[in-house]
Amino acid sequence: MDIGQFTAFETIALWGTLGTAVIGIIYGLMLRKEILDKDPGTEKMQQIAGQIQEGASAYLNRQFKTIIGLVVVLFIALTITGWMAGTEEVSGAMLGLGRGIAFLLGCFASGLTGFVGMNLAVRGNVRCAAAARTSVGEALAVAFRSGAVAGMFTVAMGLIGATIIFMVFKAHATEILLGFGFGGSLLALFMRVGGGIYTKAADVGADLVGKVEAGIPEDDPRNAAVIADNVGDNVGDCAGMAADIFESYEVTLVASMILALAHAPTDPDLARIWIIFPLIVRGIGVITSIIGTNIVKLRNEQEHPMAPITRGFVWSALLSAFGFFFVAWLYAGDLKLFWATFAGLVLAIGIYKLTEYYTSNQYPPVQEIAAASQTGSATNLLAGFGVGLEGTVWALLAICACLFFSILVFGGEGAIGILYGVSLVGLGMLTTTGVVISMDTYGPVADNAQGICEMADVPEAMPVVEVLDAVGNTTKAATKGLAIASAVIAAIALFGSFVSKVAAAQMGGAAGEAVSASAVESLMIPVNDPHVFIGLLIGGAMPFLFSSMTIRAVGRAAFQIINEVRRQFREIPGLMEGKAMPESAKVVDICTASAIRELVAPGLLAVLSPIIVGAWFGWLGLGGFLAGIIVTGQLMAVLLCDAGGAWDNAKKVIEDGAYGGKGSDAHAAAVVGDTVGDPFKDTAGPALNPLIKVMNLVGLLVVPIIVRYEGTPGMWITGILLAAVVGVAMVKAKSASGAEVEVHERVGSGDVV
Repeated sequence: MDIGQFTAFETIALWGTLGTAVIGIIYGLMLRKEILDKDPGTEKMQQIAGQIQEGASAYLNRQFKTIIGLVVVLFIALTITGWMAGTEEVSGAMLGLGRGIAFLLGCFASGLTGFVGMNLAVRGNVRCAAAARTSVGEALAVAFRSGAVAGMFTVAMGLIGATIIFMVFKAHATEILLGFGFGGSLLALFMRVGGGIYTKAADVGADLVGKVEAGIPEDDPRNAAVIADNVGDNVGDCAGMAADIFESYEVTLVASMILALAHAPTDPDLARIWIIFPLIVRGIGVITSIIGTNIVKLRNEQEHPMAPITRGFVWSALLSAFGFFFVAWLYAGDLKLFWATFAGLVLAIGIYKLTEYYTSNQYPPVQEIAAASQTGSATNLLAGFGVGLEGTVWALLAICACLFFSILVFGGEGAIGILYGVSLVGLGMLTTTGVVISMDTYGPVADNAQGICEMADVPEAMPVVEVLDAVGNTTKAATKGLAIASAVIAAIALFGSFVSKVAAAQMGGAAGEAVSASAVESLMIPVNDPHVFIGLLIGGAMPFLFSSMTIRAVGRAAFQIINEVRRQFREIPGLMEGKAMPESAKVVDICTASAIRELVAPGLLAVLSPIIVGAWFGWLGLGGFLAGIIVTGQLMAVLLCDAGGAWDNAKKVIEDGAYGGKGSDAHAAAVVGDTVGDPFKDTAGPALNPLIKVMNLVGLLVVPIIVRYEGTPGMWITGILLAAVVGVAMVKAKSASGAEVEVHERVGSGDVV
């Protein structure tokens, strides 16, 4: 397989791209030093922040130790699949070892981006709180720049890995990048699921016992679950989102390269250009993200904090568009590449504004939910669920519009060209990743700052941190919308790569060999084929099963936390009077143990179910399975995230004084809605993003083997054994729950309330 020789410009561009990634890391380290040099506040504020830091670090350490065994097993499996992808040009041993090592590097890079984001967020929170005592602008800058460090590491680590792999393996880089992308996706899945369960179990426990039963403020220091809640914000939102976007960042690049290689047999120069262009686009994104983060500054103390954040995001997108135009014109000589990446930028802004509309308290949907709370929890829940359902439609139509635009632009290039255009839409959409991660991490930093101010009794900072926290709810919701859309775009591009892998395997070549675009386009996955339809139905059901598992996991963990917080209020003398301190460490331990225990079953479902479907129903069934999960995964994810975000801000509308304010019946109803929405928007919804990509990457990795051995007894036996493993894991996850054991005991004794 040949993609021709690099030109002098291409060589300079590749090294320049690598250089921009290094600049991104240096800039991130400079921001880190700038944040850590800020005033950390009073001794009491530092003590509370220290508890949050300790809990977050302990959780991530235990999580990494828990999944290391699975990482080793998958390293061996990926090395074997890479071995089978060998060609006459590159030995299977080299590809196998390269894919396995790249998988480990992907895991490391994804884990590192998440850890870096969380590590600074739990230090930036107290500095944001300290700055809020005197200045809105300074507090905003601290919170946003704390997130920018994670953003820079996300774009830089991904770009360094992808560029080096391409420079070393060239035309065979896609086989290695599959391992790199899968490593990032796997870690993102675990960090999203585990962090989401942790944060929402603590949040639900803190809200229901503290605000509803005890009638105390949200971050009251008497509530034993408050520290765990603040820890959860960081391990769920900071670490989870950074790893999630990192994997989308890599997966879209892998998909574009695989699709570009379809032109290698007939036009190697075009294939090379179509591979290098996305790498240059990524380099542009690093520079514009640096500029965008520096634009986020208040013009005066009266300006709303959302204005500079939006300004930084939009300017970053506009500057990126200029860069895309000149590279597409002067290097590629094809403005189709510019229009596709530009469409991605437009989609990013569109999804951002759509999500803001459905989740911000400044717009009718959230205001309607707040008004509905006047008549109780039922009407609050109905209104919020309706908002979530409506939001899914418009988000889906926005994605469809960009896909249709790709058809218009690349229609003359055939199906492969159209799908390549789709991958460029994803690349364009994620160009502003540095700013997007900053926006997301800003949310938990501001949330923690509010909690620290309340627990440390810093009343002069409360008006500022409350405004920043409300903005953070919107930015978190908006970035979740972007993450969902990027996951769908990446998965659609991977679907085209899936067909390319099938074509190569059917022609009897190695998985690492490129096949012509015409051979790929001749393949069809007919919906009227029973195997395809069965796969489509099973794939469509996966997001529902996965969401059920994660939401019920939150419920089981919250059950234990609620009982523990109630016990402490009941048994610790003087706690309610403020004369004693709660045993917060016990709640942190419960959250950590529950989240780690609940990781295994969802992870096995994500990795093994595509193999099971492929083993039983062949590559056609697997193709239907992947299509089904893309469609329902997007719809379910937007529903959960929009509804949850809207419920949260509806509660804040009432807490700001509407409909009776805090302590009113409307407020109690809104708290229930917010509590239901917590696992929706911060656990199940975000976890569907990596699920979609993990399943598609697994399908891409195993389909050559499935094509080769389809219909053999070995495939059937493999499917049965793996299905048994998933089933046992799901049963074990439920039976290990203390909540379920207690329910059974109470039912057996007749003591049911």
